[in-house]
Amino acid sequence: MSDNPLRRFPGTGTAALAFFVFLYAPVVVLIALSFNSGRSSTLWEGFTFDWYGVVLDNPDILRAAKNSLIVGTISTVLSTMLATLAAIGLDRARFRGMNAVNSVIALPLVVPEIVTAVATLIFFLSIGLKLGLGTVILAHVVFCIPFAYLPIKARLEGMPIAYREAAADLYANEWQTFRRVTLPLLWPGVIAGAMLAFITSLDDFVITYFVAGPGASTLPIYIFASLRMGVTPEVNAISSLMLVVSILFVSVSAWIGRRSK
Repeated sequence: MSDNPLRRFPGTGTAALAFFVFLYAPVVVLIALSFNSGRSSTLWEGFTFDWYGVVLDNPDILRAAKNSLIVGTISTVLSTMLATLAAIGLDRARFRGMNAVNSVIALPLVVPEIVTAVATLIFFLSIGLKLGLGTVILAHVVFCIPFAYLPIKARLEGMPIAYREAAADLYANEWQTFRRVTLPLLWPGVIAGAMLAFITSLDDFVITYFVAGPGASTLPIYIFASLRMGVTPEVNAISSLMLVVSILFVSVSAWIGRRSK
C-alpha cells in the first residue's frame, strides 16, 4: 500500500481531527441532551426517555411527521421514475446539446436553494396554484430529480453493454431486454437514488418553508417554529429521530449496494 503524501505535512492529522470534532461533536451533544431530564438545553440534570414520549404524544408533531412522510414518499416515487426515464433515455446517447441537457438536470444541485424556493413560489403564484401540500410535493419532485438521477446514471454507465447485446443476440426485443436485463441490474442504483431523494425531501426546509400553505407544515418547519421559543429537549428528541431515520436509510442503501456486487 502506497503512503499517502498528505500525511507527511505537519499538522495534517491534528487538522483532520479538529475538523471531525467540529463537525460531529454538536450532533453528539444534541443526541445526549435529548435524554436530559430537565428542560435546560445546556445543563445536564439526569437521564430520561420522557422527551421521546412527549414527542410521540404531541399531535402537532405527529401531523408534521405525517406531512413529511406523505411529501417524501410521493416526491420520491415521482422523482425516481422521472430520473430513471431520463437516465435510460440519455444512456450512451450522442447528440448536440447533450451536455446542456445533463447540466439542466443537475441544475438544482448548484443553484442556491433560496433562489429555487423564491422562483418556485413566484411560479406557483403566477399560475394561480393555491399553496399547500400539493405545491410542496411538486416543488420537491423537481428538486429531488437530480439526487435520484446521479446514482441511476452512474449505475447505467457502469453496466457493460455486452449484456444487452447478448440479449439482442437471443432475439429479445427492447422491452424484454429492459425488463429482464437492464432493470434487474439497474435496481441498486434506483433504490440508492430513491433513498437519497427521500432523505433530501425529508430534511428540506428552505423550499418547503416558501411553498407550504396552511396545514402543510413538515417536521423541519415545526422544528424551526419551535426554536423561536428556545432549544428544548423536545426539539433535540425530534432532531435525533430524524437523524436516526437518515442514518438508517444510508445504511440500507450501502447494504444493498454491497449485496448487488
